[in-house]
Amino acid sequence: VYIGLPAISGINLNINNNFVNFSDVFIKGQPKDSIISFLNPNYNVDKFLAKIKDRNFMESESTIQLLGIGFSVGKDGYVFFDINDKFDGNIVLPGDLFKLALKGNEAFAGSRIDLSSLRADMKYYREFGLGYSRNITDRLRVGIKGKLLFGIASASISNKSLGITVNNDYSHVFDANLDVNISGPVNVYMDSKHNVDSVVFDDSRFKTSSGVRDFISGKGNTGLGLDIGATFDLTEKIVVSASITDLGFIRWGKDITRLSTDNQFVFDGLNLDNYFNGTKTIDEIGQNMIDSLKNSFVLTKSKAAFTTFLPFGVSLGGSYNITSKFSLGFLSYTRIISKQLREAITLSANINLGNALSASIGYTAANRQYNNLGAALAFRAGVAQFYLVSDRIPVMWDKLKNGNSTVVLPTNWNTFNLRLGMNLVFGNRIKEKKDKPMILVE
Repeated sequence: VYIGLPAISGINLNINNNFVNFSDVFIKGQPKDSIISFLNPNYNVDKFLAKIKDRNFMESESTIQLLGIGFSVGKDGYVFFDINDKFDGNIVLPGDLFKLALKGNEAFAGSRIDLSSLRADMKYYREFGLGYSRNITDRLRVGIKGKLLFGIASASISNKSLGITVNNDYSHVFDANLDVNISGPVNVYMDSKHNVDSVVFDDSRFKTSSGVRDFISGKGNTGLGLDIGATFDLTEKIVVSASITDLGFIRWGKDITRLSTDNQFVFDGLNLDNYFNGTKTIDEIGQNMIDSLKNSFVLTKSKAAFTTFLPFGVSLGGSYNITSKFSLGFLSYTRIISKQLREAITLSANINLGNALSASIGYTAANRQYNNLGAALAFRAGVAQFYLVSDRIPVMWDKLKNGNSTVVLPTNWNTFNLRLGMNLVFGNRIKEKKDKPMILVE
């Protein structure tokens, strides 16, 4: 039996991207012990742009377990139930958008930049999961978990077509056909021209306890999810596994705001050259960009519901048990987000010292990085089990001075992944097997 307690079990935080490292944002300046950012005029923009991809993603996910329970049923069955609060965020930025912003529009004069790959999706939801696993044969074990989902808040961009035409006079013309779908406590106000005048967060419902409960309950935004997996013993020492997780969707029908645009408009707030030459501040450039975008959208009067799908993962793995306490592992994990693939491959060495201590060291190749190390540790003290897992640990660090203080920054680091918590566990004590008595048959 295990019991996961609220806020101290099942804490997971994952942040990653495929185009920028810590060392790309803050670098050594002149003198060499100083720090400059990518917005500094002395920053080597060409070196930064050389790392930019055609499609650049940034994503984050976090999970906090509110409750977890698991227990044995029958000879080899196992039942588990949990409640989790989850946040998923993902944004994809076209490479030409960086080039236009950092290098200016001169290289694009007289041409159209295709930004149809731009998109964003964020969702906060609660998951109720009920699962069961058991041995189908002596060598095959299968598990399945059904999930009931309640959406709390969501915002997404559905991009049908988006582009920027840079005229010969270096003005920009946006042509856009996209929708912004929001489920949350926000009010959008229009001006006389049916453009967005302001977006205001509605905090009225949070002034009463009943309003808070209504918001966090996710009532009106429901969905379903599914996890399925299996392990198979090829031999006494080799075990293979496979799983598909987070197959599911949420239908959002509460607090709906839908913005859409299908037109052309002039846009002049994108070029950062004005910041580098000192004619505009970064705040002024940002405000110009927001004003241009606000004036392009018209509010859809319909409050029709919309659907978002969960990013789902496919895992293939295997382990080779060298001894009963030491094994080597392989894992391939693919995450599918809006038709894009995120691939990671991990090799690991694992030690399991009975009920008392488990430890693992892993090497992961992901996000075009090949120097990612990970480590895991779990130990049991009585009925309490503590665990800590960290992936993509930075191995190279720079010491930079900022005035009189020293700042230590990871050199190549674009991913952060941390899991930690404490469970209450009962039973599952490993006992030494005694040799069966020998029976002689005459």
